[in-house]
Amino acid sequence: MDKPVVLITGALTGIGRAAAVAFAEKSANVVVAGRRDEAGKTLTEELRALGSEAEFINTDVRHEDDVRAMVDEAVRRFGRLDVAVNNAGTEGRPGPITDQTAETYNETFETNVLGVILSMKHEVRAMREQGSGSIVNISSTYGHEGGAGASVYVGSKHAVEGLTKSVALEVAASGIRVNAVAPGPTDTGMLDRFTGTPENMADMVARVPLGRLGLSEDLADAIVFIASEDASFITGHILNVDGGMTVV
Repeated sequence: MDKPVVLITGALTGIGRAAAVAFAEKSANVVVAGRRDEAGKTLTEELRALGSEAEFINTDVRHEDDVRAMVDEAVRRFGRLDVAVNNAGTEGRPGPITDQTAETYNETFETNVLGVILSMKHEVRAMREQGSGSIVNISSTYGHEGGAGASVYVGSKHAVEGLTKSVALEVAASGIRVNAVAPGPTDTGMLDRFTGTPENMADMVARVPLGRLGLSEDLADAIVFIASEDASFITGHILNVDGGMTVV
């Protein structure tokens, strides 16, 4: 195959950005999606300097017209879609269940769950036509554990893992693999917003057996692996990248 074509949502910061760089370094052509034009332009310039024919598409994954156009433009530009990484996400508003409302639910689930549903719908549509493809959804250790003060976010990531397993079964015969990568505490802006205080951050690091926060690059390496032909017999899997935090 010529250079694989990779689409990444939520690609402008953190894990998504690191994944875009990692795929470009592996000689992929990368389509990055997000909502900030200037950041998208900056990232595509960086990826092109690495040899990728990178493109940016302004996309809000909460809106199906945006998602449909994103996938169609990626296929129009490159002729196919080999890998899709559904990384767009939000931490929502952490707090006890008594503080949650229909609005805080919608703010979180529209991006973390509806965005993944819409993205997979149109990615599968494109991949079925070519008879192959790999989809990687970004979950969290909270996708299979509980978290006090994070009930809505936790619920959204449990949904992502259920969607991953279900769609993997639906499309296996079409030559499409669907997996998820579940980060533990990772040194990103989202973690800073979620933990709130240095004491909370220290407590979280103390729970990681390897003794440090994950780096965006750690997650990017895992995403590249599970999307690749090296993982060709893996589908419906949740790959924990958490420094041993969820070892049982």
